[in-house]
Amino acid sequence: MKKILVIVGPTASGKSDLAVRLAKKFRGEIISADSRQVYKGLNVGTGKITQKEMRGVPHYMLDIADPKKQFSVSEYKKLAENSLRYIVINSKLPIIVGGTGFYVDAVTGRTGFPDVPPNPALRKKLDKKSAEELFKSLKKKDLRRAKTIDPHNKVRLIRALEIIEAIGKVPRFGNRVSKTRFIYIGLKPDDLDKRIYKRLLKRLPGMISEAKKLHKQGLTWKRMYELGLEYRYLSLYLQDKLTKADMVNKLNTAIRQYAKRQMTWFKRNKQIKWFKSSQYKAIKKYGEKN
Repeated sequence: MKKILVIVGPTASGKSDLAVRLAKKFRGEIISADSRQVYKGLNVGTGKITQKEMRGVPHYMLDIADPKKQFSVSEYKKLAENSLRYIVINSKLPIIVGGTGFYVDAVTGRTGFPDVPPNPALRKKLDKKSAEELFKSLKKKDLRRAKTIDPHNKVRLIRALEIIEAIGKVPRFGNRVSKTRFIYIGLKPDDLDKRIYKRLLKRLPGMISEAKKLHKQGLTWKRMYELGLEYRYLSLYLQDKLTKADMVNKLNTAIRQYAKRQMTWFKRNKQIKWFKSSQYKAIKKYGEKN
């Protein structure tokens, strides 16, 4: 059976650094599973790994989409599977790393995708509602999905409700039939809140510059808001709808809430072996033995 490492965990837990260290050790190549790092130009705000940090290790599924357009999980799945095959053919160890649980489960086959085409009439109707109204509706119809979705992201809320309207529910985990053995490694540092805040302050000047540049290149404030988290609050700040201090406070809270949603998603997968970020030797040993 093919062996694939899968490194998951909340934002700011050190996944990218760990993936590179293991890739250097095991002759691996890395597939990113992050719903916003697929977009070109969204670098500082998403914490995208730099060329220097890659240390010569090939990375896939970064910078493959136009941020002005929506990129679906089904598109991600197709391209990521192509990358997986390429890595295996070249006799390297695939390492999937990311914090977007839906993307991780898409490429590992833990969840299915309904063939639900866009419903323009329904989307137009739902778009008139606020994110709060859409989230309340989703909680009534699918509480489990509501616990893992960004309650402020209208695009994802509308898509979830669109799927429910068509087939009655958002897809659940499926039984994977595969010749692949996935080794799941989870990172969960004890000081996550401190890490999140420290990283936010460190990246803040670069994030502001990046958001200004993206807007000059044609990314609308509306679309920037839709991209969520850092870009949502940067768009409000740059439109003078938030002070800098309010932006930092609200964004810090939003990232911490996002980290909790990530953990809610990952806890459903009992195959994940959890480690602290400092336990590299134990992680390496676990990867070797399994």
